Amino acid sequence: MNEVAKVIQLRTDAAESPPRTRRRNSLERVDVLREVTSITERIEEANPPQTLGEAARRRLTRTITGTADFLRRRITGDYHVDEFGFDQHWLESVLLPVVRPIYDAWFRVEVRGIENLPVRGAGLVVANHAGVVPLDGLMMSVAVHDNHPVHRALRLLAADLIFETPVVGTIARKAGHTLACTADAERLLRSGELTGVFPEGFKGVGKPYSERYKLQRFGRGGFVSAAIKTGAPIIPCSIVGSEETYPKLGDLAPLARLLGLPYFPVTPLFPHLGPLGMIPMPSKWYIEFGEPIPTDSYDPSDADDPMVTFEVTDQVRETIQQTLYRQLAKRRSVFLG
Repeated sequence: MNEVAKVIQLRTDAAESPPRTRRRNSLERVDVLREVTSITERIEEANPPQTLGEAARRRLTRTITGTADFLRRRITGDYHVDEFGFDQHWLESVLLPVVRPIYDAWFRVEVRGIENLPVRGAGLVVANHAGVVPLDGLMMSVAVHDNHPVHRALRLLAADLIFETPVVGTIARKAGHTLACTADAERLLRSGELTGVFPEGFKGVGKPYSERYKLQRFGRGGFVSAAIKTGAPIIPCSIVGSEETYPKLGDLAPLARLLGLPYFPVTPLFPHLGPLGMIPMPSKWYIEFGEPIPTDSYDPSDADDPMVTFEVTDQVRETIQQTLYRQLAKRRSVFLG
């Protein structure tokens, strides 16, 4: 029986070359578009708008261009998500633009000491916590990203309740935040991330208005242990203005227990005015980053020494408290600064 073998041709380099060529051309077009966008931005900076109409047109053009670029990158997968779920492209394109108007126009945040943050490599920002609703985390994130020379993302350590809350937990993950535990703090710092923590926790954010700007206990010093083990510097951060956004006058504890919340606040406007009472007071904010406290001189074994962690924790706490007092002494008005 005479049979002729059928030979199946293998794909050759020539057959693969068209897709590669198309991919290369696509990347080249993206690079060209980015360069054109950069040149356009520099031209606009050198030629500020002369009229309100021109400013509005430029703003609309930037919005349309930004939206188109965002959709292109999401469709093509031109973005990266790390092991914590952090999506920097989503953070810079969606979350920060939403929060920035509140930062700029409502709280009118002023930032000091941004030069004390590391340009690269790990750093642990430790801040006071207040305001009933943790808006200070959002404001601090914008302050770091928009004022830092290389626009670093601040990776916050947040309470379990944040990640257990629908929608809020997903947003927090995409923004790069993770659980407030020593293990996750170490992982972030060893990866060279700029990490933020609020050691007061719910004790700070939910304290009554009568105790405003009085720091609560800083937990057990877990953040100090993480810093010592990784050799990351600790940057004290003092925030003034957050205490007045939702002045807490009382707490409906039975309702809080029913809803599984750490507290259910009563403020001058909430719950009396319903949803309108949830609008924060337009207090003037100041965020100051203090001089770094180095930890690389300690031996990693010191991270398990209660005396060492207590000493460093007390130093950080006292630095933040004294800076708050100094800022408050200069402030003439809660709303005007």
